[in-house]
Amino acid sequence: MAPKSPSARPARTKRRRKFWLRALLITAAGLGGCLVALWVAVHRYDWMGPLVANSLRSLLGTDAVAKIEDWVYAAEDRVNRVTRQNDAPKAYWNVPASASAAAAPSVTERILGKDSELPAFRPKDPGPALKQWSAPGDGVWVPIVDPRRPEEPPYLFKTLLHPDASRSWAELFVVAVDVRRVDTYIVAGNQEPKSDNPKLVYERPAKIPVLHHEELLAAFNGGFMTEHGGYGMKVDGVVLVQPKPNACTLALYENGSLRIATWKKLAEGEARMRWYRQAPECMYEAGKIHPGLTMGTGRKWGATLDGDTVIRRSAVGLSADQQILYVAISNHTTARVFADGMRHVGAVDIAQMDVNWSYPKFVLFEPPPGATERKAVALASGFEFSEDEYIRKRARRDFFYLVRKPRTK
Repeated sequence: MAPKSPSARPARTKRRRKFWLRALLITAAGLGGCLVALWVAVHRYDWMGPLVANSLRSLLGTDAVAKIEDWVYAAEDRVNRVTRQNDAPKAYWNVPASASAAAAPSVTERILGKDSELPAFRPKDPGPALKQWSAPGDGVWVPIVDPRRPEEPPYLFKTLLHPDASRSWAELFVVAVDVRRVDTYIVAGNQEPKSDNPKLVYERPAKIPVLHHEELLAAFNGGFMTEHGGYGMKVDGVVLVQPKPNACTLALYENGSLRIATWKKLAEGEARMRWYRQAPECMYEAGKIHPGLTMGTGRKWGATLDGDTVIRRSAVGLSADQQILYVAISNHTTARVFADGMRHVGAVDIAQMDVNWSYPKFVLFEPPPGATERKAVALASGFEFSEDEYIRKRARRDFFYLVRKPRTK
């Protein structure tokens, strides 16, 4: 055989390089497509985010996943700052011109066997969080009418704020609940919070009991998983997770009153509590902001994430007279912006419950046209939920729900 020409070697090398470059580009494009598809799925299906995060934690560890999450949310925020810098603050519902001026009538109701004349329930409009940066209707309380009982005075009001001066797309949705006429319940998820007592036996239906479906008004998410802080929970007289002394705690007492405070201030009254759920340290307590929110040590309110992470958050708060429970869900907010927004609407005690894209949610329950059985309806568009959320679908995580207090004829 004749020897190969030396000039053929560069040609073969060049072909190989083209082959591997093409293969590399195809692989990169495939990975990029997979990442985009995964990102879309995480933002569309409520089960996808937890599945991905938990799978990665089992492979890489909690700290590594936290760094990845921080990087992803920071990247998303940088993209938003470029692509949405000219966006105007967005309104999500119509605010009637009379909403801020209408005076709610007093309510005479027979609750728990007693006739009582209750003062009108209508929170004071806080107005926009930033006057120069708001959507129409920001800071105006709008009644949420139960479609099955439209003649009854509202039990819930909603409002929207745009509390971040550098992000017009940062949104804070707040619901005000009339504690006098609404009972708040808590339910453990079928997986979380995991008990810190390996010997504990506790049945977890993880759904709203059928006996409360008739009076059901709304439901919203609970707190962090046990591995993210070990925050305590008591339900049905059973302590699933032991309380932490410095954790912010939402507690319901036997007399129906609610409190939000650091556990050390509430601990002596535990025997009188029907339930409690803990969260990171109180963002605000008795109207005073936590020093960590002013000194940049905000990791307390993101579990493994930094408090400056721009992310979806949820929280509960109480008015100074403890007659109004505030439930809030945000989009694209830091811990400080979120806390200040809740303080703006009237909450003096604030406990952040959860973060991330999939977990925070607030749903109302309405019957479909021509039907009597209720289905879940999101408070605003863009939040992940299913029609059977909390009511027929077992929840993996703990949650709260709201019902009209029992009436007697």
